[in-house]
Amino acid sequence: MSGPPSEPILRVRDLHVRFAQDGGVVHAVKGVSFTVNKGETVALVGESGSGKSVTALSTVQLLGENARAEGSVTYMGREMVGAPERELRRVRGNDISFIFQEPMTSLNPLHTIERQLGESLALHQGLSGAAARARILELLTRVGIRNPEQRLGAYPHQLSGGQRQRVMIAMALANGPELLVADEPTTALDVTIQAQILDLLAELKRDEGLAMLFITHDLGIVRKIADRVCVMQGGQIVEQGPAREIFANPQHPYTRKLLAAEQTGVPVPVPASAETVAETKNLRIWFPIQRGLLRRTVGHVKAVNDATLSVRAGETIGIVGESGSGKTTLALAIMRLLPATSGRIVFLGRDIERLGQGEMRPLRREMQIVFQDPFGSLSPRMTVGEIIAEGLGVHGVEPGRDRREMVAETMREVGLDPATMDRYPHEFSGGQRQRIAIARALILKPRLMVLDEPTSALDMTVQVQIVQLLRGLQQRHGLAFLFISHDLKVIRAMAHRVLVMKDGDVVEAGPAAEVFGAPRTDYTRTLMAAAFPTAQAAE
Repeated sequence: MSGPPSEPILRVRDLHVRFAQDGGVVHAVKGVSFTVNKGETVALVGESGSGKSVTALSTVQLLGENARAEGSVTYMGREMVGAPERELRRVRGNDISFIFQEPMTSLNPLHTIERQLGESLALHQGLSGAAARARILELLTRVGIRNPEQRLGAYPHQLSGGQRQRVMIAMALANGPELLVADEPTTALDVTIQAQILDLLAELKRDEGLAMLFITHDLGIVRKIADRVCVMQGGQIVEQGPAREIFANPQHPYTRKLLAAEQTGVPVPVPASAETVAETKNLRIWFPIQRGLLRRTVGHVKAVNDATLSVRAGETIGIVGESGSGKTTLALAIMRLLPATSGRIVFLGRDIERLGQGEMRPLRREMQIVFQDPFGSLSPRMTVGEIIAEGLGVHGVEPGRDRREMVAETMREVGLDPATMDRYPHEFSGGQRQRIAIARALILKPRLMVLDEPTSALDMTVQVQIVQLLRGLQQRHGLAFLFISHDLKVIRAMAHRVLVMKDGDVVEAGPAAEVFGAPRTDYTRTLMAAAFPTAQAAE
């Protein structure tokens, strides 16, 4: 790359951002300074709450009314802090474009893809009619949307996660920006789709000469895409420099901590005498497609085809695959939360696939689930103590014992302070909320726990803590885990055996060491190459 121009695309100097909140002031960004040059990718890295996103939003003053920014942010030499709204509107979307983490919250669910892209072109370039349509097709083709003509009339919910993110990138590129701000654009995506999006961004940077400000907590992504790195902690940049130097010789203790937050180790072996907790035989879950006035069945969505598995006490079965592969559907069917079309489900030696709801009720406490987003699964109107204890009343568990003491005991076991049981979920961090969700399941002393993407929304250091917690709980209580994830690094650290699913089929299954060490199918090899690019390159 040639030397930097005399004036950077973006220069941030001594930026401070404060928010008025609950009668006080939160100092979110404290004296941040960095530059982004033409054709350069600068990564802002750090854990949740470190100030990364607030810093990025400050570039075009996209902060709430309760925010006050001080210092200097210049774009191509023009000051953005305190600039008139008319000037900021000219820069937003034209010169500086944003790609956000979750496209479903950024795209309008009531408008087609063509209309949403067309609105941007009409607003910023005055394009309409055939000219706008041609430009939209060009953009969708550029970002890798296949058969773009067929997607123009689609709504966001009709697209996959990867397709939605590509549409967001197309919207960001629509007006030929100089700087692309990507805020956790791949966090919610499968490893193969994540790799495709990163390759696309790298290609766009090369072909379009874009500068990028890339915000993430995933250092694997930073290693792949960034030229320079700024490490943020507590609203400050504690270290910055060329990516190679940061990774090879980190100077700040916090940077070293982030780099050390890799999933390591393997689970404790399962005794040969361990009891089989749950198993399926040729399990099939098909959903009928019904059309017409009489709702005739004209086909089926084949969510799961002939899945056979078993999980023993103290064992973790890792279920991996892309979104829509049937991972969660399989787990929910095993828990009898979805009806099976055919096949057998055996739980603790008993056939349960045909049991009625009344017959299933006593078994419910033995099988629990922990979801991906703990904040969405915890009632904001209940205290943490009430949330954890709720299942005790529902299932009539140990009615003679003091429930607060049981809650306190369980909170201690998952690493939470019992003194906080009267607080509400919003008063806890993401990692703490996930511990609350685990405590809610654990207090019922289940035999089987389904963990559905329990670490994907968490920072790397917190992910490591949750994996270590789950390993310890499994060893102490002999828990059987069905662990669903698209993060193969987490699966490698947690799973004894692995099931690889694609389009409802189990395409590969076996001991984790064999699946990771010598995958037999092309699809599994593709997943491994996306998750462990450095290892693949070394081979």
